[in-house]
Amino acid sequence: MPFANFSNLFGRSPIKPMQEHMAVAVKAAVELVSFFEAITRGDWENASKIQQGIVGFEHEADEIKKQLRLHLPKSLFLPVPRGDILELLTTQDRIANRAKDIAGIIMGRKMSIPESMQSQMLDFVRSSVAAAEQALTAINELDELLETGFSGRELTVVEKMIQELDELEEKADKLEIGVRTSLFALESQLPPVDVMFLYNIIDWIGDLADRAHNVGGRLQLLLAH
Repeated sequence: MPFANFSNLFGRSPIKPMQEHMAVAVKAAVELVSFFEAITRGDWENASKIQQGIVGFEHEADEIKKQLRLHLPKSLFLPVPRGDILELLTTQDRIANRAKDIAGIIMGRKMSIPESMQSQMLDFVRSSVAAAEQALTAINELDELLETGFSGRELTVVEKMIQELDELEEKADKLEIGVRTSLFALESQLPPVDVMFLYNIIDWIGDLADRAHNVGGRLQLLLAH
């Protein structure tokens, strides 16, 4: 088990394992870019390997989450409530879960993306993943925020990061509308079941950006304390 020395990682604060958890969750999301590139090439063998990697990252994130919950002290010497830390952890975990869902359903049904939509879909995936990466960048500032007592220049830096996350989520929303419009135009040419599942995938890719955005929202709540 990679976290046999979890108590050493934990130290006095849950922040480092929180950051480690977010890093692993975002790794799962990042792999979706290579996954979609593989399926657009019809390279199902490579796509399968990438999907297994995503599952591995999701399991690793689950293990960190479990250990963090087990070891989180009842009383934290932190300027934020214990419950808020746990809520942030749950929100982070949803990123890895959604990445696993997306890759799993595509592999399970051997879904293909209509050729005329492939470039647009890849842009959409990259945009949602960029939101997840931005959320990680913000979470990685948590220890610095603690050192400064959630004030000063560091607070301004993180607030700017969260604003950039808002913008990335808006960009993903706009791309989602474009992808949906393209699929709507193709509906009559595709089997209805394929259309239904493609809309589902589009929803979930958009959801990935939403979940990353929610991490920023949770972080903002911490800043307000």
